[in-house]
Amino acid sequence: MISADASEETRERYVRNIIATWQAANPEQLQRGRTWYRTAHDLASAITDGDPRAGAGVIAALSANKSWSENSRLARRAYETGVPSGHFEDALTKVVRIMAGEDPEEVLPMERKTGMFFRCIADPCDPNAVVIDRHAHDVAVGETYGQRDRGLGSTRRYALLAHCYREAAVRLDELPSTVQSVTWVVHTDRIAGTGTRGPRR
Repeated sequence: MISADASEETRERYVRNIIATWQAANPEQLQRGRTWYRTAHDLASAITDGDPRAGAGVIAALSANKSWSENSRLARRAYETGVPSGHFEDALTKVVRIMAGEDPEEVLPMERKTGMFFRCIADPCDPNAVVIDRHAHDVAVGETYGQRDRGLGSTRRYALLAHCYREAAVRLDELPSTVQSVTWVVHTDRIAGTGTRGPRR
């Protein structure tokens, strides 16, 4: 696990790793990454008949350890049936609360991946939100961890990596979420078929 007290030198290395991955993107990967959260926002709006915040909250609550296709399928089904299913009880309880009208920001852990995923989907132009999942971690540290624990439950470690993405975004003149989504696309394309489990949010 990386240290949450990384030196300035280490932080700079993480920022450079992120930028190098961004610069490796081909035009198709750039396009996919740039539109990722906008497409997710449109789905969140569609499944709720025009309430993207609620839809984003449900999608985020159901995102842990799920592929995007499974995540979106579970969110859509929750709204179609009125009964969320297919996940752990804690996640389903959060979905029930959001579908009942509670503000997702009062339900989700906002300083970690789930809350940031909600923010990026609810507002793809959010200037500060950035999702640090296992792939974002591996891009920054420059190593594919596979099944090893990355320690992303630590708010300090999460904040460290989020800071590195924000710094990379400043240098690239992009939104942090765009930098994360483009580098996520590049990285998951690289590891596809290598035996490492595929793109999971």
